[in-house]
Amino acid sequence: MSGALDGIRVLDLSTLVQGPQAAAMLHDLGAEVIKIELPEIGDMGRHVGVIEELGTSVFWEACNRGKRSVTLDLRTDAGREAFLKLVQISDVVLSNFQPGTLDGWNLGYEDLAEVNPGIIWAAGSFLGPTGPDALREGADIVGEAAGGVIAGIGNDNEPVTTVASLLADHCGSQNLQTGILAALFARERTGRGQRVDVSLLGGQIWMQAPEYTHYFLTGELAGRSNGGHPLVHALYGVFPTADGALAMAGCPEHLWEGMCRAIEKPEWIDHPTYNQYFVTKEIAREMRRDFIEIFSQRSTDEWAQRLSAEEQRFSPVRSHDQVAADPQSFANGYIVEVEHPQFGTVNMVGCPIQMSDTPTRFGVEAQQLGQDTEMVLVEAGYEWDELETLRERGAW
Repeated sequence: MSGALDGIRVLDLSTLVQGPQAAAMLHDLGAEVIKIELPEIGDMGRHVGVIEELGTSVFWEACNRGKRSVTLDLRTDAGREAFLKLVQISDVVLSNFQPGTLDGWNLGYEDLAEVNPGIIWAAGSFLGPTGPDALREGADIVGEAAGGVIAGIGNDNEPVTTVASLLADHCGSQNLQTGILAALFARERTGRGQRVDVSLLGGQIWMQAPEYTHYFLTGELAGRSNGGHPLVHALYGVFPTADGALAMAGCPEHLWEGMCRAIEKPEWIDHPTYNQYFVTKEIAREMRRDFIEIFSQRSTDEWAQRLSAEEQRFSPVRSHDQVAADPQSFANGYIVEVEHPQFGTVNMVGCPIQMSDTPTRFGVEAQQLGQDTEMVLVEAGYEWDELETLRERGAW
């Protein structure tokens, strides 16, 4: 069965994570994605997080599986000419360069729209395409810092810290693909493409809409997470156990009696304050102190059995190997076992979206640098003898 984006061709000029992961999702939704890379160097993602014994980067493998790789030097006349030939038969051009870079190469939205009025020109940046700091360069961690995320991580009176995930890149990626999908939908009505812009900063602000709204309405900062969430006053947060930790997502009133059975506190069933889903900040602090003491007395597995029996809203705090050992991760295709031509039988991250009529897919292999250049250009209309002339002129 065809994917939802079957027949859509994407030219992915982007690098590292924000752009490449957006293009990877478009591939998983059925689009053909052609990765355009700088000759001899390629995407910066090829050179970060390299596993030496395998000769490849985990960033590259994670964000570029299933794409075709074409090398073109867009700074040269020949490279630009070949690229515009591809634009004529494509639907989306996706990038995350410093704002103005493509315009400087005469490959901005207006330039591409002249050769293909239906093109969707989508760009991700650090701080947005306009404004006093638009030309500043940055990547994930500075996006998290600039958007206010890092300031809220951790405990009061302790140094700020980070999370072990590229939050700003991943959020920017989601926004980028959403903008592209909306532009494709609008084109069905108007026949016209358009420019789409997202940024790391914009994504981080959007991701914290409740926390920012709290500040705008009260003039007070939401504050640090302190093991939970500064605005969620409930049995909500991470609690140490005897050998690990649990995360609790609150205990609604209809589950409170079961919670009391699980923690062997029957006298708390009619507790005057704890038996409510949401409580005051002060009561939440008191509740947290009591439950830290309770949960610390048993192992994570023991608590998982007790809380599961009472249908509580919880999860053990799991590491990647524990998630990868869980059948639930495979049942929905979130992790898949594949036969890889280089790595053999191996698990990979699948597609997190399921669709009944237009199934999603996942790429297996990330291509070698430039391995599809000639074939893609021939498919675009070049004759084989013209390719050598392009090469001699510095196209790649």
